[in-house]
Amino acid sequence: MRQLADALGGNGAGPRLSADYRSRGWWSPDLLDELVLDTRGHRGRRAALVGDGRVLTGFELDAAVSGCAARLARCGTRPGENVLVQLPNQPQLVILVLALIRLGARPVLAPPTLREHELAPVLSSVRPAAMAVPVRQARFDHLRFAEELRERHPFVRSLLVSGGVDPARGHLDLDEFAAAEEAAPVAGGPRRPSDTALFLLSSGTTGAPKPIPRTHEAFGHVIRASAAASALTPDSVYLAVLPVTHSFAFGHPGILGALVHGGKAVLGAPGDPAGAMALIERERVTHCALTPAVARQWLTVHAASHGPDLSSLEVLQVGGARLDEQTARQLGDAFGCRIQQVYGMSEGLLNFSRLDDPPEVVFSTQGRPVSPGDETLVVDGRGRPVADGETGELLARGPGVITAYHGDTDTASFTSDGFYRTGDLVHRRPSGDFVVVGRVKDVINRGGEKIPAGELEALVQRHPGVRAAAAVPMPHRVLGETVCLYVVDGEEGSATLREIRRFLEDCGLAPFKLPESVVRVPALPLTGTGKIDKKRLREDIANRVEAEREVSP
Repeated sequence: MRQLADALGGNGAGPRLSADYRSRGWWSPDLLDELVLDTRGHRGRRAALVGDGRVLTGFELDAAVSGCAARLARCGTRPGENVLVQLPNQPQLVILVLALIRLGARPVLAPPTLREHELAPVLSSVRPAAMAVPVRQARFDHLRFAEELRERHPFVRSLLVSGGVDPARGHLDLDEFAAAEEAAPVAGGPRRPSDTALFLLSSGTTGAPKPIPRTHEAFGHVIRASAAASALTPDSVYLAVLPVTHSFAFGHPGILGALVHGGKAVLGAPGDPAGAMALIERERVTHCALTPAVARQWLTVHAASHGPDLSSLEVLQVGGARLDEQTARQLGDAFGCRIQQVYGMSEGLLNFSRLDDPPEVVFSTQGRPVSPGDETLVVDGRGRPVADGETGELLARGPGVITAYHGDTDTASFTSDGFYRTGDLVHRRPSGDFVVVGRVKDVINRGGEKIPAGELEALVQRHPGVRAAAAVPMPHRVLGETVCLYVVDGEEGSATLREIRRFLEDCGLAPFKLPESVVRVPALPLTGTGKIDKKRLREDIANRVEAEREVSP
């Protein structure tokens, strides 16, 4: 894979494609920190970043980034080194990431919810010289966790700590680093637009998260294209309530998209819908991004609240998983703003519904590519293109799409000509908009009959007695697997297994796809990025089945 990546070039595009991307302006010569921290005109004097009671203008943010970069350099951080950043949504996170990029070092963004099982292979791959962590968050001792990781991985020389530092333990005070302001240029290493600016992590839905290298020119293109599709302007106020260490809230278009356009980025805490709505009212937020699971939480809290003033909200983006049509319509009615479906991945392909699309497109599709340079194919199991309307795996290649993971020698995720295999099952409408059906590997195999979980979930969530649902395979001695549905009751009460099966039959679903079991839960478990944690559900139903077998005669 490394030989393929070398042959294809910096972002995986060959010389011909690279030249084409640059000649068309899709790849610009801007370095990422310069693109984000452009203080020309009136931008420098306007509020740029808000969080933790701190308000930074464009000038102040730029100076804070330079000050942090200077202190990092004096403490031994060198250009080309990697630094794992596992911080919550706070100004220190933004300042540190941009400071590392300015210095020529490379931040590796990791959600704070990841633990050793997920992080160990990442650490072995990127070999960070330092880790940035809070002392504690959500009752978890991050500092102790980081110290234990450093003991097992001696290439981690130092810890950057936010939230209180004991000098006797030799840690670096990130809060102090991020509070310093210097206008002097930073003596970093030489940088090129084709260099890796940072690493994101893959979602880890099919295994351990993989480091995703993002170059200045490719990631800059993704930010600009997604920001344009989101109608971000200098007057926009973007609220991040998903983890900023995830690409959706970071640069798709995220806080970086707002800053690139001279707008304001507001940092909120994940998992606090009431607090988020208070921030919308106080900061006059115009744009916000949610996952479907978080969006349903917002609907519940909003229905029970006394009505904060959300009139400033213009665009509510929903992505990270498929949004069902019923919830999409409810969101538009509840919040009185435009709903924008976002279907993308940290690997670079982004599809958005457009803000001027008719309701039928917005509510029932996951949009189309935001980059005019993206090439997409929908193929069958043998790699042959299928017709519009037929289901297949989505492949993508373009100026923002990677063609290799960092240090990855497995060619399974990419074709020989540089197309990324998304692992998503979709069908494409004649308009070019995609409808996500499920995952290639999120399929229940019932006696040889394949059942896409996403297809079943989308149908059952139309039932008034179901607010949210997740379909997982349930072990079966004869068939191998059958369908188990985890459901959250809807506003009109609950639905029995018999009622759900009858409803799905009325929808025209094939009999072999009907669920054999229903488990009711107050809420579906979520991963750190707000997606439904299917791994936990699969383990739960397997344990339930095993327990039943043990007590059966």
